[in-house]
Amino acid sequence: MPQGWRVRRTFVWRVIAAYALCRMFSVLLLTVVSRYQAPVDWTGPHPNYLSMTILWDGFWYRQVAEFGYPSALPVDALTGAVQENAWAFYPAFPMMSRALMNLTGLGFPVVGSTLALLLGFGAAVVMGLLLRGKVGPGVALAAVAVFAACPVSPSLQIAYTESLAILLLCGFLWAISKERWILTAGLALLIGLTRALALPLAIVALVAGVLRWRRRAQDPISTREGWSALAALGSSGAAGLLWPLIVSIGAGSPLAYTDTMGAWSVGGSVKLLRPWIEYVAEPWNAVRVASALAVIVAMTVGPWAERLGTELRTWILAYTGYVILVDAPSTSLFRHLLPMFPLIVVAIGGGWRERLPRWMAWRTGFLIVAGLAGQVWWVWALLRFVPPSDFPP
Repeated sequence: MPQGWRVRRTFVWRVIAAYALCRMFSVLLLTVVSRYQAPVDWTGPHPNYLSMTILWDGFWYRQVAEFGYPSALPVDALTGAVQENAWAFYPAFPMMSRALMNLTGLGFPVVGSTLALLLGFGAAVVMGLLLRGKVGPGVALAAVAVFAACPVSPSLQIAYTESLAILLLCGFLWAISKERWILTAGLALLIGLTRALALPLAIVALVAGVLRWRRRAQDPISTREGWSALAALGSSGAAGLLWPLIVSIGAGSPLAYTDTMGAWSVGGSVKLLRPWIEYVAEPWNAVRVASALAVIVAMTVGPWAERLGTELRTWILAYTGYVILVDAPSTSLFRHLLPMFPLIVVAIGGGWRERLPRWMAWRTGFLIVAGLAGQVWWVWALLRFVPPSDFPP
């Protein structure tokens, strides 16, 4: 076996080991907290580890896996307003679960949580390989370990779409960094069926295409490569519209997707930017949001992030803008920040071009311990459901 393959295999096994240790901690945590989970419809009379994996969004993914999507949007009999329904949840993860349920005969709690766990291992490996090519094996391993330990990382092993989305996102960022345009296009379309991440991918694809165009004098672009790059850009843009189009066809209404998402929003309609505008009307909230954005931008554009490369830095900024545009300041925001994982490299000090700080190992260890402690808070305060209503994770 070539030396390079042996080195890469060793690195992959180290990534798997680090990720496995963090997931074992999360299994123990979910098992302990399940003893304090009140019995509700989601859990059955005796909550256990598997019950904790199908709370909240897990219930809806279970509905899709077991019953599919409704043929028409449910509406309130008095007001005619569209009600919360399964069309808000992207199909890739529940359809994969359904296929495995049919194959194994097992129920969704077992299949959904196991599938998410395995996809999470895949995401960790691809993330490690992506970062290894940017910042080297030591920093990449440290970054994956911090990611695996972060407060919201239990969402990677419950019946949510997080692990599949991160796997595909890491694959997309690796492919576009290597200018594998056709692979980039295919992964973008898969992301469009997995999670609402696709629209900022188009910005990354556009920037990557511009960078390739600027090198054309030194490295000429063939006709085939040119069309492939355009396919990657077009697919990245189309991926963001793919699921809304499918929902419109499946539910028989051109506004089915926005009506459905509105049912999950305060006020009953989708209002871009409005939740944040209302939130920052409070001066202290405005200071917090401005400070957070300033930190993100500074971490991304400074010399301490240079080794990430243009594509990953573009992704961070594009996704930040996307979150501000379409998301809301809620308790789910913590989980929605998972795709910003490249910032971990900067946080541990691994993004400098010329040197690595001597304190990087200490900072990595601190962030891992802090992340594990944060998991306790996230599972207890947000994932655990306290009836009759609670804040979502």
